[in-house]
Amino acid sequence: MGVLTLVLVVIIAWPTWLIWHTNASMHRVDATSTAPNTRGTTYLFAGSDTRDGWNPDDPTEGQRSDSTILVHRAPNGQASMVSLPRDSYVNIPGYGMNKLNAAFAYGGPSLLIETVEEATGLHVDHYVQIGMVGVTDTIDALGSVELCWDADVSDEFSGMQWTAGCHRANGEEALAFSRMRYSDPTGDVGRQQRQRQVMNAVVSEALSPAVLVNPVKQYRLSEAAANALTVGQDTNIFNVATLMMAMRKATADGLVGMPPIASVDAMNEAGAVMLWDEAAVPTFFENMKNGTLTQEDFVLPQ
Repeated sequence: MGVLTLVLVVIIAWPTWLIWHTNASMHRVDATSTAPNTRGTTYLFAGSDTRDGWNPDDPTEGQRSDSTILVHRAPNGQASMVSLPRDSYVNIPGYGMNKLNAAFAYGGPSLLIETVEEATGLHVDHYVQIGMVGVTDTIDALGSVELCWDADVSDEFSGMQWTAGCHRANGEEALAFSRMRYSDPTGDVGRQQRQRQVMNAVVSEALSPAVLVNPVKQYRLSEAAANALTVGQDTNIFNVATLMMAMRKATADGLVGMPPIASVDAMNEAGAVMLWDEAAVPTFFENMKNGTLTQEDFVLPQ
C-alpha cells in the first residue's frame, strides 16, 4: 500500500509541479487590450525577430513582429487561425498607415494588439510571443519536428537548405524553414504557410507519446517553453495550452490561411506592401467572430 501511495503521489505531484514551474517562469509584459469585448476567445501570437541570444555576429538591432497570427475560438466551438502578413498596410494608432510589423517596433505588444484590434474588429483576450532563440530552443528540447516542403531551397538570407520532401528538422533548421521568403516565389504567402506548419509540428510533437511518457523530455520542454514565451499579465500556461489546442483544431478543420488580400506586391510610401481587400475583410472577420467561416473563405491570392 505504501509503494502504491508513493507512486500515486509522484504521478500527481510531478505534472502539478511542472505546470506551476512553467507558469511561474514565463516572461510577462503589459499587453492589455482596451477594445470592447467580443464573443469567444481571441489569441494573438507574435513571433518576434529580436536577435537577443542569437548569433552574436548578427548586427541587427531592435525587433519587429516577424509573424503575427490571430487565433479565435468562437462560442460555437469553431477554431480558426489567420496569419496577418507582416507587410500588411494598416493604420497604426498614433502613427498612421504603415506595415503591420512596424506597430511592434513603435510600441511593443500593446500597440501591436491595438493595431490588430482596429484592423480586425476582434478583442484580443490573450497575447503570446516567442523570439528566434525561443523557437530553436523549444524544438531542440523536443529533439526535432517533421516538416514538409515540395521544393529544393538554398537561401542565404534565412539559411534554409532544403531538399524537396519531408524531413526531421532541428531548432536551427526549423527556424530557417519558417523565416525564408526571398527564395519563395510566393514571398510572404509561402512563409506564412511554413510558420503555421512549424507551430503545428511543435504542438503535435509536444503531445506525442515520446514526450508524454518521458519526464526528462517533459522537463526540458518546460524549461524551454518558460524561457521562450513572453505573455500578457492576464495569460497563464493554461491559456497557452488552449491556444495550442485551438491551433491544432483549426488546422485539422482546414480553417487556416490569410484574410482576403487585394494585392500582394503593391508599392507606396511604406515600400512593398500587402493590401487587404477592404470590401471583403469586414465580413471575413465578422464570420471569424461568429464561428461561421468556411474553408473557401481562406482562398489565397494568386
